[in-house]
Amino acid sequence: MLMGKPHILIVEDNLIIALDLQEKVQKMGYAVARAVETGEEAIRAALVLDPDLILMDISLKGKMNGIEAVAEIREVRSIPVIYLTGNSEQLKQGGLNELYIDKPIHDEELRILIESTLFHLS
Repeated sequence: MLMGKPHILIVEDNLIIALDLQEKVQKMGYAVARAVETGEEAIRAALVLDPDLILMDISLKGKMNGIEAVAEIREVRSIPVIYLTGNSEQLKQGGLNELYIDKPIHDEELRILIESTLFHLS
């Protein structure tokens, strides 16, 4: 875990959405540990940076999706995740009971989810 304000890893393969998320997160007073596009990059970043929270898109470029990347990360680290999705049925059909936010992402909903997730850690 990085020192100071909470650090958030953003995993999103759409550059416009990733930049928008970075701006939203920083305006909320959090730091962006890094923004990456693939599950493989997410795993490496999570293991090296040990962020306080991961914002993880479900559908990613590369060989693995966000759900698979989180499963690998959780084998080594216990980092909370908020999934980003344009189709929440993907999570429900997969039997996952995880926090998620639907796209398009609304500032207030994102703020509430981040704060409640980080609050439960303290």
